[in-house]
Amino acid sequence: MSGYRYGAYDDGPDPLAPPYDAGRAVDELGERVLDGARVRDALRDLMQRGADGLRGLDDLMRRVQQRRRSLERSGRLDGTLEKARELLDRAVEAERQALFPDPSDDARFREAQLDNLPRQTAPAVRELAEYEWQSPEARAAYDELREMLRSEVLDQQFRGMKQALKTPEGSPSRQALKDMMADLNSMLDKHGRGEDTTQDFADFMDKHGDFFPDKPESIEQLLDELARRAAAMSRMLESMTPEQRQELSELMADALGDLDLASEMGRLNDNLRALRPDMPWTGRQRMRGDEPLGLGDATEALAELSDLDSLAESLAQDYPGASLADVDEEAVARALGRQAVDDLRALQEVERELERQGYLTRSGGQTELTAKAIRRIGQTALRRVFASLETGHRGDHDVRDTGSAGELTGTTREWQFGDEQSLDVVKTVSNAVRRRMIDRDSPLLRPEDFEIRETERRTRAAVVLLVDQSFSMVMNDTWRTAKTTAMALHSLATTQFPLDAVEIIAFANLARRIKPHELPDLDANEVQGTNLQHALMLAGRFLDKHPDAEPVVLIVTDGEPTAHLDRDGEWRFSWPPGPETIALTLAEVDKMTRRGVPLSFFRLGDDPSLARFLDDIARRNGGRVLAPEGDRLGDYVVSDYLSRRSGRRRSA
Repeated sequence: MSGYRYGAYDDGPDPLAPPYDAGRAVDELGERVLDGARVRDALRDLMQRGADGLRGLDDLMRRVQQRRRSLERSGRLDGTLEKARELLDRAVEAERQALFPDPSDDARFREAQLDNLPRQTAPAVRELAEYEWQSPEARAAYDELREMLRSEVLDQQFRGMKQALKTPEGSPSRQALKDMMADLNSMLDKHGRGEDTTQDFADFMDKHGDFFPDKPESIEQLLDELARRAAAMSRMLESMTPEQRQELSELMADALGDLDLASEMGRLNDNLRALRPDMPWTGRQRMRGDEPLGLGDATEALAELSDLDSLAESLAQDYPGASLADVDEEAVARALGRQAVDDLRALQEVERELERQGYLTRSGGQTELTAKAIRRIGQTALRRVFASLETGHRGDHDVRDTGSAGELTGTTREWQFGDEQSLDVVKTVSNAVRRRMIDRDSPLLRPEDFEIRETERRTRAAVVLLVDQSFSMVMNDTWRTAKTTAMALHSLATTQFPLDAVEIIAFANLARRIKPHELPDLDANEVQGTNLQHALMLAGRFLDKHPDAEPVVLIVTDGEPTAHLDRDGEWRFSWPPGPETIALTLAEVDKMTRRGVPLSFFRLGDDPSLARFLDDIARRNGGRVLAPEGDRLGDYVVSDYLSRRSGRRRSA
């Protein structure tokens, strides 16, 4: 019988784990939106910081920067030049020691040749190519120099090529290298013309696969890796001093010429530049380490630095239409290891679940919250409002239910302590059965199993919230609270009083109706003007569409009217408020009075002129003025809405 071995799963996140509850992420998004962030910025901030115990992109970015600094300190780019100079000096010194005891004229002539060698390494190496060495040690050092140059030059382009070059000149391996280069360039020429086939690549790999230990699966993968290293080599040369660049280029040319590969390497570089023009072929990179790096190691270091730069750009997520799906998992694994990939996948799962569970949608490169998400954020706003309520006012604010009298709405919700509505027995029992199918040892019934049947309230209201959107709301630091209040009121009215008609109107130089999906990204207007006349005009039109509803008009403002609409429909601004602006605004107030609609003003700030103006309106209209502190605005607005829709009037 075959045996089995079992062990802990360590290849990433638990594949049997339940789906991520995206609602918790929406709650965190909501907190950021209510603090003034736009939806896209709030989502990016959530992914950057992490959520619900998950490490965010900031943590990955920090590790990328750490790896980058480590690479920059790993060595110097002139290691090949330094090694070549060292071997050359060793060869020349060994040759001098061999020539010194020899009294012949030939020995003196050879010493003169060594004395007159160029100071630069490359010309000296080239001049010694035909020199007849008298010292075996000197010959060995020079041969090592030439072999090192050959292997380094090819290893910087083809990773792992050093091993193939350890065989003698003229051996089958050397000839195979030359054949591979010719076949590679022929295949890339065909690819550039669009004439290659998948079979061409398969045939190439069957014949030359030993030269590519990474085993690329397609010509595109092969191109990416070759271009990555060629671009790194180009940047390495650009990062050197002009003298170093010239000397290294000459050494490389001599090494390739010895293998009859110079033309093939030049042809390959041209092909790679043409086929991958988007690669970073230019740019200087400073390396601050002390250890000299060979060409292959230096090229790999610069290639990895470029990969890290690209990875950091995708992790920043600060471009239009950014998504975590854009982040290359292979690049993360190469740079940071397997655990970082798991962290990335966990964040990607959050992003996917936000879309899959219906909280987030993407269209035209824009990220938007769905109505479901906005309702949930509205509940967050509502919780913020109720958190500030004073205990003594709870009788006016406790509106968890939709009414214990009236017609059934056909919907149910989870029972909460204090609910008096009748239980939905079928759904309650169904909840208990489903739960016990998962956990048979759990109690027969638990509090969370109970669901109640919701009913309509008999009172129906038409609610209009007018929110000052002028730039002074930002200057006075009241806009954030006003937007939170708008979302809280909309959430309360649509969820607890679904039969109420709700309208949000924002007004600055002009007024406009705000659709629910616009609320999270609603910003204050930078145009001057507080056009209360236009806002009241739109509010009146809305109330006229609901003549049988209890009218509730709530106005949040921090300034006197400074704009109005002319008869030609154009808006006019005046500061201080002009007589025409005041007259037209009061005309709209009088229309509200004739409709029997008392106006509730919520005055922000302590402007005496505004206080006098609103007090005059309240006396004229029969409404009232409240002056809440900034953080109590939502409390006052929600309280007034609840008392007004219930027919309860408080004195101003």
